[in-house]
Amino acid sequence: MSFHNIIVLFTTPEFWAVILVALAVFATIMTLALPMFEGDKLNSRLKSVASRREELRLKNREAMLASSKRTIRRDSKTVWSVLAERVNIENLMDSVEMRQGLAKAGIRGQGPYLTYMFVRLFGPFVLAALGTLYAFVLVQTDMSTTMRFGIPVVAFAIGYYLPTLIVKNITERRQQSIQKSFPDALDLLLICVESGMSVEAGFQRVATEVGSQSPELAEEMALTNAELSFLPDRSGAYENLATRTDLPGVKAVTTSLIQAERYGTPVGQALRVMAQENRSMRMQAAEKKAASLPAQLTVPMIVFFLPVLFLVILGPAAMTFFDTQ
Repeated sequence: MSFHNIIVLFTTPEFWAVILVALAVFATIMTLALPMFEGDKLNSRLKSVASRREELRLKNREAMLASSKRTIRRDSKTVWSVLAERVNIENLMDSVEMRQGLAKAGIRGQGPYLTYMFVRLFGPFVLAALGTLYAFVLVQTDMSTTMRFGIPVVAFAIGYYLPTLIVKNITERRQQSIQKSFPDALDLLLICVESGMSVEAGFQRVATEVGSQSPELAEEMALTNAELSFLPDRSGAYENLATRTDLPGVKAVTTSLIQAERYGTPVGQALRVMAQENRSMRMQAAEKKAASLPAQLTVPMIVFFLPVLFLVILGPAAMTFFDTQ
């Protein structure tokens, strides 16, 4: 097959129709098959918590060795880290907001962070180059100049905004899971504290119990427990929990825990008040969602139900009328 025939094949509507059908079939098969091969989310998230615990332990050990004027062995560098040093990408794009945004989505570690920065930096240019190749080389049909130059611009915009939208979508789903299960977890934490357990042991116990309902919340609770064990300032662990979740209910609870640690007030009393408030917030959110259902169902009712209803009611009368003519 010559190069001209390949170009003609890629520009025919039948070829792209076959590609779209194949993609639709593949997406359907993957949608049905992925739940069967899906791993244990809780175990994978707890492994990331264990790595975070080890990281905190190594940082404390490094601080102790630095204070005693000792040297430690340098960590082995990965391919991403070496490439990042060559490109100096961290100085170009590193920011606290980006790290916090990835932490809210549950993406932690230097490897995923460097991957995200590389995609943000080079993804728009790669997609723009592919768009330029498609508009000026592959497509030989009559196309306006505006369309040819518009395809690379649109591809560049997609490459620039798509990673941010994906991270935002993951963050929203994660926050919904945490917000749904947090009142129950707070009740369990209150029971643990009032039974005589420490706050650290309570967080660990709640992380174990709530894992089947919300792996994301179990990960955050276990990570907070690790930070409470290793961070020199306990309030920093609570502040990190509020920053990672970015939910009003969690922020109120962490503020109460910080005040209880600072002023010596009973932790159980603060948790009891916060548990009641979080249950009220969850009930109000459910009532608000239920109240908005009639307005949301108006358009589907008009588009899908009313035409069928009119067809069922007026169809026999119309058929009888035309038969009598």
